[in-house]
Amino acid sequence: MRWALVKVCLAVTAMVVVAFAVPLGLVVQEMASDRAFSNAERQAATIGPTLSITTDPVQLRKAVESTQMGAARRMAVHVPAIGDSPPVDIGEGRAGAHAVAETRRIGRATTASVPGGGSALLQPTALGSGDIAVVEVFVPESEVSNGVTTAWLILAGVGAALIVGSVGVADRLGARLVRPAERLADAAHQLGEGRLGARVPEDGPKELRSAAAAFNAMADQVVELLANERELAADLSHRLRTPLTVLRLNAASLGDGPAAEQTREAVEKLEREVDTIIRTAREQRPPAAAGAGAGCDASEVIRDRMAFWSALAEDEGREVRLAGVDRTVRIPVARPELAAALDAMLGNVFRHTPEGTPFAVDVHDASDAVIVLVSDAGPGIADPDAALRRGNDGGRDGSTGLGLDIVRRVAESTGGDVRLGRSVLGGTEVRVWIGLDGRTRGGAAGVRARRGRRKRRSN
Repeated sequence: MRWALVKVCLAVTAMVVVAFAVPLGLVVQEMASDRAFSNAERQAATIGPTLSITTDPVQLRKAVESTQMGAARRMAVHVPAIGDSPPVDIGEGRAGAHAVAETRRIGRATTASVPGGGSALLQPTALGSGDIAVVEVFVPESEVSNGVTTAWLILAGVGAALIVGSVGVADRLGARLVRPAERLADAAHQLGEGRLGARVPEDGPKELRSAAAAFNAMADQVVELLANERELAADLSHRLRTPLTVLRLNAASLGDGPAAEQTREAVEKLEREVDTIIRTAREQRPPAAAGAGAGCDASEVIRDRMAFWSALAEDEGREVRLAGVDRTVRIPVARPELAAALDAMLGNVFRHTPEGTPFAVDVHDASDAVIVLVSDAGPGIADPDAALRRGNDGGRDGSTGLGLDIVRRVAESTGGDVRLGRSVLGGTEVRVWIGLDGRTRGGAAGVRARRGRRKRRSN
């Protein structure tokens, strides 16, 4: 494409140069010839007054020699025979007698070629006797073409400069068009090979900028769709932990025997497979914003999930305290999302604290936020920041780190956040701050900033 544009521009410029330079050169040549013969006519006219007064050879010779052309021996005067006087020729004549006679006959100025090069201007002049004398002025070839060669050289130089300049400009324009197209094609190949970070700088002509922006938007959408698929797989897999925990605890109470041992082995294998799925699909995606009218009653969801977990808590001898759920508390979170977050926090209590460890769930309804506290009397968390960090590097068997991330995504989707600390019971306290108006804890801007930090950490 680049060389095609250069060739087209070269052809067009060459045609333009030929179309204008050749006629202009011919005009210059014609003007030089007209200038030379006009000067010869003026020189011939200077003898007219003398011829109108006298035809004496001596006087005529003096008059001819006093002119510029006569002094250069380029002027001659041909006087015909008058009465008994013979014809008189003054100066060095170069035109033939036939040309002089023809000029005298037709009565107007003519030109005649001179042997050896050049031309002769023949100017008829009327005498007092009524006869016609002819004044001859020699015009050499060098005077006719004076400046023509220089003009042709200048025109040729200007034409060559125009062609070179147009080729250079066409090459730059071609590069400006081709480079963005090549980058777009290269990025498309990279994306096709699975390198999802391939993007295209949005520069170049307007059309290519639009194509680059569309490609980048498409690539972002592909990345987001893949992340959503992986996150969905991770979320669904993590939600299997709740029944798996129940199965594991029930299997532990089966006692000894081949069937009980096989059941425990199957549950452990299933847990390992779920952990593998979660670790494989733990790539982060942005949380989906709640749609208009989406939300649930936090108190009702907490009561429902506590009813589920209370049976297991009773089997393990755990004391449970529930507070703040006796009235309706509306939050902008979908019921399945809140249930998954509660299951993740309560599952961690059962998984990481000894049997018989008490725990509590408290709900505090403020004017602009709802706070959900899940606390226990277990050994606590030595490094809360590491516990909140997304993912598992493989150093913690049976855990993927995705549980608290589910909780965090639910909170941050409303402008809130999650904090870990020491509870009043002596163990871990998970504080979930759920915003009600989108401005809590920095609002949407804060959410985007936290998302950006999480992306940088995951990269």
